[in-house]
Amino acid sequence: MLSLSIPVLASIAISIAIIYKFIFYPTFTSPLSKIPNAHWSSSISPFWILWSRYNCQENRRVHAAHLKHGSVVRLAPNELSVNDVGGLRTVYAGGFEKGQWYSIFDNYGVPCMFSSWHSRTHSARKRMISNIYSKSNIHSSTALAEQAKVILYGRLLPIISSISDSARSADGIDVHDVWNATTMDFITAYQFGLKNGSNFLNNEPYRRHWFGLYHSRKTYTFFSQELPRLSRFLKHFYINLTPTWVDDANRELEAWTKDRCDATSVYVNAGAAAKDSDPANEPVVFGSLLSGIEKEEKKGSESVLSNTTLRYPEASIASEMIDHLAAGHETSGITMTYLSWHLSQDIALQDTLRKELLTLSPNMLLSSSSEKNIPSSKDLDALPVLHAVLMETLRLRAAIPGGQPRMTPYPSCSLGPFTDIPGGVRVGAQAHSVHRNAEVYPEPEKWDYMRWMGAENGYSEEQKRERDRHFWAFSSGGRMCVGSNFAMFELKLIVGAVYSNFRTYIVDDEGIEQTDGYTCGPASNKLFLSFERVVEQP
Repeated sequence: MLSLSIPVLASIAISIAIIYKFIFYPTFTSPLSKIPNAHWSSSISPFWILWSRYNCQENRRVHAAHLKHGSVVRLAPNELSVNDVGGLRTVYAGGFEKGQWYSIFDNYGVPCMFSSWHSRTHSARKRMISNIYSKSNIHSSTALAEQAKVILYGRLLPIISSISDSARSADGIDVHDVWNATTMDFITAYQFGLKNGSNFLNNEPYRRHWFGLYHSRKTYTFFSQELPRLSRFLKHFYINLTPTWVDDANRELEAWTKDRCDATSVYVNAGAAAKDSDPANEPVVFGSLLSGIEKEEKKGSESVLSNTTLRYPEASIASEMIDHLAAGHETSGITMTYLSWHLSQDIALQDTLRKELLTLSPNMLLSSSSEKNIPSSKDLDALPVLHAVLMETLRLRAAIPGGQPRMTPYPSCSLGPFTDIPGGVRVGAQAHSVHRNAEVYPEPEKWDYMRWMGAENGYSEEQKRERDRHFWAFSSGGRMCVGSNFAMFELKLIVGAVYSNFRTYIVDDEGIEQTDGYTCGPASNKLFLSFERVVEQP
């Protein structure tokens, strides 16, 4: 009898241990058990949050959980979410590192600055390029100004002018496509120089092919990002959770970017860049990366990048460049789409904006007598209506509204009132929730540019400070978006060029509702507007 009972007792002991580890401990004993659960199952299973992500409902469901339970909620046994300024400061300015979730942003088999897990390697990569994306450099960059002239006056405005003057005007054009082409031409010109950058505005067939590849594979990131071990395991049995054509699309996009890198490398190494008298052809970002790698090479094996960037310099440069052009074109393209959509619903606001834009000296009016001028970033920033409509669009329609996960440090940390949170817990915030704090942004679902105007709107100084502290379109801390200054200048230039000369009207906005996920644009991936040339005024 005794011998027969040993297996039974062992089974009971194992069952008790399993129940304690996976149910009792995470639900009642773990330090995380004090934190409110977003869903009743969150303490014992990640299924709820994984299912929400798989079905593209994460942002709205996590936001609903915060509204119900407060500023810190538990999404899964080992995952938390925060949505207040204190939590943002702790997580994003407190040394919390990134984790495996970001490895999907590695390109060519090597990490870039954005996908670097640890702060030391991130800082080393950031030092190579932070200066050229600084506000002072954006203000003074002759290369960027000359590139903007060509893109705006030589490509974008002629396209809009031809449409507005033709019979096609009533049918409108897909501005989501055009804005993405514009922002792609901007970022690649700054990266590779105008000579080696894209010309998507004038090459409609290829840009549609490129964007088709880019957008089609975006919806298949779930398994490789959220369940990478399962994905790799099943691949051993020739079971692909992600369609194989997604890999083919990624390879083609990488090959296209590598071609830009190779052409720019030849241009620089052959001495052509030094002899070129056109500042628009300067490969600002590419050149900065080359200089940064040279400095790191002097450190030799002491460099924190010795096993990655210094070992695979060409792949590392390409990895950085494809990350910049992908994020740089898409986020700004989405923002322009929603900004033009909101403006197209208010012609009076368009006229107010145009009146303000015409105070620029030089302004951006199209006329046979006027020079093709680019206003300074400083002058653009001084226009309150332009700034307000852009900020409100970035708030309500953040192009990256999804979570920005980090890992809690070892051995433990605190989040708000909750202490002894162990290391290795995934924690993050999402702009979707931070930007919908009703105490900071009254009627948060309403697009109201006046909330960003001056004291005449009734905001106290403290309210304005809270408003600005909760603005999180570019994240925050040492790892916030390095290209935020570039994006703001680029977007203000595009808005200035278009609305100085045209009014826009909605033709077809079906599917304009924003998707749910990490980077989010219109559900239809389209917006059709018509353009009306405004009669020039003195």
